[in-house]
Amino acid sequence: MELRQLRYFVTVVEEGGFTRAAARLHLAQPGLSAQIRQLEKELGQPLLDRSHRSVTPTEVGRSVLPYARAALAAVEAVRQTVDEHTGLLRGRVTLGLVSGATSRAFDIASFLADFHSAHPALEVALTEDTSERMQTALLSGEIDIALLGPTWETPPPGISYRTVIDTPLAAAVAPDDPLLASPNHPGDPLPAPPNHPGDPLPAPPNRTAVPLAGLRDRPLICLPRGTGVRAVLERACAQAGFRPRVAFEAASPHVLAQLAARGLGVAVLPLGEEEPDLGGPLRTLEITGPRMRARIVLAWPAADPPSPAARVLLDRLREALPKAATP
Repeated sequence: MELRQLRYFVTVVEEGGFTRAAARLHLAQPGLSAQIRQLEKELGQPLLDRSHRSVTPTEVGRSVLPYARAALAAVEAVRQTVDEHTGLLRGRVTLGLVSGATSRAFDIASFLADFHSAHPALEVALTEDTSERMQTALLSGEIDIALLGPTWETPPPGISYRTVIDTPLAAAVAPDDPLLASPNHPGDPLPAPPNHPGDPLPAPPNRTAVPLAGLRDRPLICLPRGTGVRAVLERACAQAGFRPRVAFEAASPHVLAQLAARGLGVAVLPLGEEEPDLGGPLRTLEITGPRMRARIVLAWPAADPPSPAARVLLDRLREALPKAATP
């Protein structure tokens, strides 16, 4: 019995078939099948049921599977222990990243390049997804570490995190948007009308904010469902007694700002994400009543990542990422 045969057996079970397992192992399928048959011959029992479209372990195979995995894990632990003593890290770490998470505060490409130079034998897999799906993947162990916009009000059990970015949500509008002509508070004077028809409406000197209720009937431009910003907006609107009218959604704050600059609605963005030169200057008003905040957090399993490689990457991210001040 050879360790590689145990690895082949485990991989076939995980992939549910020889074709996908062979591709994952970078082997020819006939060679993989021959190795499994040799293992079964040595043990004297079939380990895999090949009678269905999907290959599944037999009763004996199910009994053998945890021991095969334990043997492979033990060998990997031996390698990791030696690597730790020699200062060489090996393995694979999966880092989840919400789109645009670090555009303003962190250069992820430069960080990963420096990390690779320091640990060339360690593979970092970078994946982008919505925050909601990454939270689920983090809890299930599909990813090791994530930079995400939390959709939770209370952190779910099993996740530890540190806030990296914490900024107010703002309404970004084109300079001629009627929202700018409204007073900050009931009773505040309206600005004088423009000198010529078609001129932009001037904003009151103290017009710096808009109540959430003022967006009730406006078409909104927002990040898609599953993102932290969208979750914060929908919770606040529900508490205010209405559903937001989301006319456009996109994964990039840059695109949201472009749409708002064209007068297609009110973009709900983290303050500072708006771009002033996207087809016309944008005006931004902080959303109040209630004030809402957009956050990006560095998240990891509460028990710490299981592999030494993931722990080293997490430590480097903690050092490199800014720590947001408490508002």
